[in-house]
Amino acid sequence: MNMTTRPKTSYANAKIYKCDNDKCPRPACYISGGSSKDDSFPCLRPNCTGRFKLIRHVSFVDCPGHDILMATMLNGAAVMDAALLLIAGNESCPQPQTSEHLAAIEIMKLKHILILQNKIDLVKEGQAKEQYEQILKFVQGTVAEGVPVVPISAQLKYNIEVLCEYISKKIPVPLRDFTSAPRLIVIRSFDVNKPGCEVEDLKGGVAGGSILRGVLKVGMEIEVRPGLVSKDSEGKLTCRPIFSRIVSLFAEQNELQYAVPGGLIGVGTKIEPTLCRADRLVGQVLGAVGALPQIFIELEISYYLLKRLLGVRMEGDKKGAKVQKLSKNEVLLVNIGSLSTGGRVLATKADLAKISLTNPVCTEIGEKIALSRRVEKHWRFQDILSHGDVFRLLLYFFLPLFIVGLLLLHDYIGVIEGAPNCDVIVCCYVLLIHA
Repeated sequence: MNMTTRPKTSYANAKIYKCDNDKCPRPACYISGGSSKDDSFPCLRPNCTGRFKLIRHVSFVDCPGHDILMATMLNGAAVMDAALLLIAGNESCPQPQTSEHLAAIEIMKLKHILILQNKIDLVKEGQAKEQYEQILKFVQGTVAEGVPVVPISAQLKYNIEVLCEYISKKIPVPLRDFTSAPRLIVIRSFDVNKPGCEVEDLKGGVAGGSILRGVLKVGMEIEVRPGLVSKDSEGKLTCRPIFSRIVSLFAEQNELQYAVPGGLIGVGTKIEPTLCRADRLVGQVLGAVGALPQIFIELEISYYLLKRLLGVRMEGDKKGAKVQKLSKNEVLLVNIGSLSTGGRVLATKADLAKISLTNPVCTEIGEKIALSRRVEKHWRFQDILSHGDVFRLLLYFFLPLFIVGLLLLHDYIGVIEGAPNCDVIVCCYVLLIHA
């Protein structure tokens, strides 16, 4: 998938197989397929008596590669465990967005990284080798130094077997928390009803995302925070969390009875579908009733600045402009989890700042966030928050509404208020991987 021209993040699942015949040569003994493919089938290589066995189930998050869509990319990065940094082989390296993507990888503290030198079919051997040297120089001194650089052609499917081998060997399956109260970060939401649908056929809204911890089950009572936000005549905001019930769980077209951390999940609910339409729930958190973090509208943060401005083309070997410190009343773009919202700096002192958010956020102390400034009419990566960054927050007033009614044959909870899935998520940052 290529998302460089659209301000949305795309998702897909895939299975990786390996032939169980030890004599089957590498890398041809690796192959990939869709989630609906059988877990075992005969090897496709002539005269091989082995069978392909499923060894890894991964999810890809394809984030925008365009440098002006960094906020969308950061939202996708919120659910990632590892990254595939895809670099076009027919362009010089680094491009402005490549620097920002690498900075995002470092911010999210993704330790498992692969670099893919794509479009290798469009360049001559000498040009590919020259760009390879540029890539090595670019990642020197970064978290990506020393990681494998795999030449591929996505169009011709060249070296995809090698990539499958690297994913299965270099990216470990992370330890998952199955015992805590479930929590899912929402990165897409949908109204699945088609225009003209009969009333009796209407379905509740669907929230899509990745489970961070715990297990979601069909029939479970859930809460979505912050939920619906309203403002009174005095400008005071009120949050009303949405309460509902899970009616279905899907990993692509595969229906599940329960879903565990890892992979991308679609959660069918009884929430009024208009509340989920067109990604309206993006940035919210879904989980067990009463077990979600509190809601905040002001943050006190500990931050550090990037040394140089990223994402702006400079002539020759000129370095980016030096990043200035935050100033009072400055307007920023704040990324917290999958939420992108405006923020105004209320006060600063040394490496500390207090920020008032445009929209409330469901988060907790210690969460990592990213800040962007407006430069040349685009939001540019400027500030990165260190460990234990959000250390104090202003509790956001919220009013829970327990309204259970019947609307269009749905259990609608929140009027004007408001199996096993994948063991690895591979996101495309231009490829990213959630292992």
